Amino acid sequence: MPSPSLVDRLLFAAAGLAGAAGVAASAAGAHLDASGRLTTAGGMLLVHAAALAALGAASVLHDPLRRLAGTVLVVGVTLFSGDLALRVLAGTPLFPMAAPGGGMALIAGWILVTISALIGRK
Repeated sequence: MPSPSLVDRLLFAAAGLAGAAGVAASAAGAHLDASGRLTTAGGMLLVHAAALAALGAASVLHDPLRRLAGTVLVVGVTLFSGDLALRVLAGTPLFPMAAPGGGMALIAGWILVTISALIGRK
């Protein structure tokens, strides 16, 4: 099996960062945030950390779509969770519509994963 590409390694790195941030956000949410937004952000980060790790390793998927799906998921989880966390920690949104835009990117990323699985590896 060939060595992982730079994109694959970056997906794994993003998975590690999302996992670490998810644990931190979940812990902070349990202690600091009565609104539940940090807990939500942490949950999104943790779920998508696992997905990103799987995408980095999924050799059966259509490679270009798999990589695009991973990239879109990184953008989506960053916008969604980043906006929620910033609202709690700094009292300000990341930018208008960041969380909804991130949520839409997450949906698009999952659709790309589905299409990639249906097309399969060439």
